[in-house]
Amino acid sequence: MLAHYHEHYTVSDYEAWEGDWELIEGNAYAMAPSPSFTHQKLSLKIARLLDEALDGCNECEAVIEMDVALGVDTVVRPDVMVLCYTPREHPNRAPDIVFEVISPATAKRDEILKFELYRQEGVRYYVIVYPDGQKAKCFRLHEGQYIKIGDFFDEHYRFELDKCSIDFDFGFIWPKS
Repeated sequence: MLAHYHEHYTVSDYEAWEGDWELIEGNAYAMAPSPSFTHQKLSLKIARLLDEALDGCNECEAVIEMDVALGVDTVVRPDVMVLCYTPREHPNRAPDIVFEVISPATAKRDEILKFELYRQEGVRYYVIVYPDGQKAKCFRLHEGQYIKIGDFFDEHYRFELDKCSIDFDFGFIWPKS
């Protein structure tokens, strides 16, 4: 009988927890230990590019590692995201763009669980960044499904948003040899 018991948590539960967690459809997931130097460096470069590209846009902002409440039982913390609205305290609806930098401990969660969550929530672009391969897989939401735009190494891509567009140089984010 106990094998069938399953806890289901809410955002209210989440707000009382200590430590770093994500909550996806009522299931608690411990965050990996503090990101590696490479992970942080990539996240910073991605955020820098996005922030500079959005200087002329009054609607959108680049944000690093902030909790996003998506319903009553889901809170995620993307590595980098673009919000095209101004949240009161914490974002409470889907970002327009999400970048997740893959860590070995969370790779499957980013590739499978968050991929599906972000699709369901209507995140327009989802970019999964692979530090070891210096590759980024970019997906665009089209008619409720993610369509793979491509694998980017050093290419440029233009993210088209409702109020603006972002020209992004994937080659900029990788360490220089």
